Amino acid sequence: MLVASSVVAWNAYEYWQKDRSTRACALFEELEKATRSGDLKKTEQVFADVKERFASTVCADQSAFLAAKTFYLAGNVDAAKAALRWSAEKSSDKAYATLARLRWSALLLDTKAYDEALAVLAEGVDDNFAALVADRKGDIYQLQGKGAQAKAEYEKALSVLNVRAEYRQLVAAKLSALPADAVAVKRVDGASKTPALK
Repeated sequence: MLVASSVVAWNAYEYWQKDRSTRACALFEELEKATRSGDLKKTEQVFADVKERFASTVCADQSAFLAAKTFYLAGNVDAAKAALRWSAEKSSDKAYATLARLRWSALLLDTKAYDEALAVLAEGVDDNFAALVADRKGDIYQLQGKGAQAKAEYEKALSVLNVRAEYRQLVAAKLSALPADAVAVKRVDGASKTPALK
């Protein structure tokens, strides 16, 4: 009897999950239509509905990314950041949360909010994205004129990336492009020093 009721409960739960996912994806399709037509008000309404009713679904994260892109292209950077922040903080999937953090940090980087971008990348990051996060941190430090920190992050990215990954070439190029006087240099006697940044 106990086994039978467990099976019934499990089947009911699976049905509920599948139904919930189906309805969330239907809303995502509605969001896609709104974004294609350039209807920002409808985009805001549908995205709000997705967040309220289906926050824990994959379609909610995909909706956040689509809404953020739409808001950004329309010139509403604050709304784009808010959509990505929501996904980063509310997603039930750590990979999606990390992607949201990477995209959110890119918007912050564009607005020169470097310290905030670093803070966004400091927590809730999936280890599978360690190379991308380190690369982004390297970019931020480089823009701040912090060559030693940029070098360390680019080297961290290279140490994690697959040797055959084409992305390694880009990270290696960034590392090579750092000004010689911006990173620690070795003296002939083997000791190291970091020149003051100019």
